[in-house]
Amino acid sequence: MNGVMLSSTYFGPIQWYEKLNRADVCFLESHDHYIKQTYRNRCRIAMTQGVQTLSVPIEQYNGLKCPMKDIRISDHGNWRHVHWNALQSAYGESPFFEYYADDLLPFFTKKWTYLFDFNLAITIKMCELLDIQPTIKQTTSYVSAENLTLLMPNLLDMRDAIHPKHPMTDKQFMPRKYYQVYQDKHGFLPNLSILDLLMNLGNEAVLYL
Repeated sequence: MNGVMLSSTYFGPIQWYEKLNRADVCFLESHDHYIKQTYRNRCRIAMTQGVQTLSVPIEQYNGLKCPMKDIRISDHGNWRHVHWNALQSAYGESPFFEYYADDLLPFFTKKWTYLFDFNLAITIKMCELLDIQPTIKQTTSYVSAENLTLLMPNLLDMRDAIHPKHPMTDKQFMPRKYYQVYQDKHGFLPNLSILDLLMNLGNEAVLYL
């Protein structure tokens, strides 16, 4: 079995979806502790001023740690409206924004209680738009990296490897250039949100993965 273990993501980066597409089965980690400044609640898009990070605010939780499945989304700062406006500004001139806008808008108008459920719904929709059909399973308990290697030696553990600030070496992922709206201004910006690939390549995005 060619499998991968991934952390939940908010419109995750291209690398994340590349792993999802190439695996026979993907285990989405729902019992790991929520960690700030990861792709669990943020994505990176290209705008006129360069790369911008969009972050989903979360409610405060008791204690120092909280399982990802129990993290609640906050309504602070009218973030849905802010994120949608940012996407319109970033990709309104891209070749495929109007084509996908109706599919994306519900994620910025409807409210989800839990971040994991919200991210899972996004992942399912992205797979539909990309025309990929991975087998996705939600974890039922937390297993450390060491124990996972013993229990499932053929499972690729990428939970901590795909990170916006401290990515680990991934020899299987080699960012390739594709058309980007602001490439004349900023040059090619690698491994942005899957939205960047989708807005610029449309139904050919799957060929990149």
